Amino acid sequence: MAKSQVEVFTTGCAGCEPVVGMVRELAGPGCRVQVRDLRQDPEAVTRAAEYGLTGIPAVVVDGRVAPCCRERSGPTREGLLAAGVGGCS
Repeated sequence: MAKSQVEVFTTGCAGCEPVVGMVRELAGPGCRVQVRDLRQDPEAVTRAAEYGLTGIPAVVVDGRVAPCCRERSGPTREGLLAAGVGGCS
């Protein structure tokens, strides 16, 4: 079975590391978590634009922006679980 792909877009901001930690905590062994730092990775900038991300940190699960990341509220534990991050068993 293919692993779910979870991308976490960051800029090293004060709110980014807690989100990375939360995603890693929630993700099970069936998730492949990739942290994409917009400051250091030109491909991350391109992918963020393709996804239409307007706020950072942001989380994308299997090519879909987590609903909690489309809103100005940002990633939350509940929002990430609803997006399927915790379903990677």
